[in-house]
Amino acid sequence: MHQKKKRYKMWLTIIGLTIALIWLSPFYLMIVNAFKTKFDIFNNVLALPEAFTLDNFKQAYIDLDFLNALTNSLIVSVSSILIIIIFSSMAAYALSRNKSRLSGGIFLIFVAAMLIPFQSVMIPLISIFGKVNMLNTSGLIFMYLGFGSSLSIFLYHGAVKGIPVSLDEAAMIDGASRWTIFWKIIFPMLKPITMTVMILNVIWIWNDYLLPSLVLSQAYATIPLRMFFFFGQYTKQWHLALAGLTLAIIPVILIYFFAQKHIIKGVADGAVK
Repeated sequence: MHQKKKRYKMWLTIIGLTIALIWLSPFYLMIVNAFKTKFDIFNNVLALPEAFTLDNFKQAYIDLDFLNALTNSLIVSVSSILIIIIFSSMAAYALSRNKSRLSGGIFLIFVAAMLIPFQSVMIPLISIFGKVNMLNTSGLIFMYLGFGSSLSIFLYHGAVKGIPVSLDEAAMIDGASRWTIFWKIIFPMLKPITMTVMILNVIWIWNDYLLPSLVLSQAYATIPLRMFFFFGQYTKQWHLALAGLTLAIIPVILIYFFAQKHIIKGVADGAVK
């Protein structure tokens, strides 16, 4: 029996390591070849570079207009996340504390909205926003609020349900308003789920290509949109293309790395309460 358990663990370890290597292989190819010359890539794509060079990154930084693209991505991502967190948390608190049928129906509508694919509303959405002259950064942020609210409200709603109503009642007795109760008592207790909402939204907003391509001009392009133009220019120059791609993914990897511990905890808190 002991031998069977040992073999079982060994096979699990082997399978796990194999899956991990397969998953990491694209990152290895991207990062390693970003430091190679064009000749070295076509000579041996799997080997380590004979001499590491940063010239690819310098050229990609200039041609990608990386600083401008990074600034545009930061403006869109940070603004969208802040607005999503503020409105979704307040909406979830109101829907959770209000036990009426109307409140329950509105919550179900938000949950059902998560099933609607963007492609089904893409054309009418762009048409409407074009008529009101909102095909710009502000309009893009407003769209992200709409598309990001459903999941965010769902997660916040589960977390708020786990906070005793007695805290609200005690604060009301002390003379606190609903506004004060939420921002001074409830919202600080939602920190784990807030971090989860932030990470889940920042990943898809930062990496989103389709919506910015429909809304933004090239001057205000985010990193994924700029990468599209960049790859079109350097289709056969993989040393520059891979260097640009490496630059593009660094910010979101850093954000995810420093905040990953909050994701599972926040999702679990929202799911079980």
